[in-house]
Amino acid sequence: MKKIVLTICFSVVFLALFGQGTLPAWLSDNTRDLRYPSETFYTGFAYNIIEKGKSSQDYVERTKTDAQTELVKKIRVKIEAKTQSSTSTLSTNGKYSESESFSNEAKTSANAEIVGIKTETYFDQWDNTVYAFAYANKYEVIGYYKANISMLIGQIEGSLKTAKNLEQSKEKSKARRQCEEAMSMFAKVRYAQDLLTALDAADSESLQQAKSEALRNQATQMMARLAQGVYVYMKSSEDLLGKKVNIIAGKLKAILAQNGCSFTDDAAQADLKLTLSTTTREISNNNGMVFCYADVEVDLYDNHKGKSVYNDEISQKGGSATAERAGRKAMEDAAPAIAEKILKWIK
Repeated sequence: MKKIVLTICFSVVFLALFGQGTLPAWLSDNTRDLRYPSETFYTGFAYNIIEKGKSSQDYVERTKTDAQTELVKKIRVKIEAKTQSSTSTLSTNGKYSESESFSNEAKTSANAEIVGIKTETYFDQWDNTVYAFAYANKYEVIGYYKANISMLIGQIEGSLKTAKNLEQSKEKSKARRQCEEAMSMFAKVRYAQDLLTALDAADSESLQQAKSEALRNQATQMMARLAQGVYVYMKSSEDLLGKKVNIIAGKLKAILAQNGCSFTDDAAQADLKLTLSTTTREISNNNGMVFCYADVEVDLYDNHKGKSVYNDEISQKGGSATAERAGRKAMEDAAPAIAEKILKWIK
């Protein structure tokens, strides 16, 4: 009888402990420290007790995120410490604008994902708790970000080479977009460099800091050159009392050119697209003097913003001995009136 009771008791204990399957070793603090030593791994551990009536699956995802967040914080703390040190050094040297730029860039990149994180979960139905363990092999992370720096620098070099060719071909807008693409990648390079430094894996060959700074200077100088002028695509339809002319477009181009604008025949290459639609009408004929109005519909479209920045109709009066001359005079006077309106959007 005693044997039967002992057998039953043992069975109950066995089922209670192992009825859910083998417990993961990482549930134990000591085992985690032994199997995932801090010299080789970054780790994060979290658990959440499921509220009554709630889905366990929702808690699994939440707990995974909590564990990953704990891991990432350990890395970012080191990155931020390095960033603060570098920023302080720049400020001490009087390079306040560079310091501010560096700090903002680092804060932005610090929100990036850490690659190579593996996460395991376990649901203990007896105590209704979800556990999660996240870990990342330090050397796998290092290897990824070393390769990532090389890849990004290669992409930057390609973008700047393309930008230079486009600049030489007078395709300024396209060149600027290539420069902007290159500039957007420098924050990722800086983040990878900071992460490798934080992981004590920094060396000149893998960080490629000299090369990345040289490329940044090249991109900055090119952007400054490309920002010195604006490329305009102009489309003009002008009707002088039934006759097709090109009066306003010709005078307007001259005015805009004096204000730093260049012109392109390809709308896709332009910074701005200027569309003009002009009609003329005779309004009076008194004592040998004829007066006409030039009515011009103006639309200025910013390619970078993807929207019209100015849209209006401008009417200009002109007088002369004949209707044609009066209409021409109205058109000629309309050009500087249009320029006055749109130059504020171009400069």
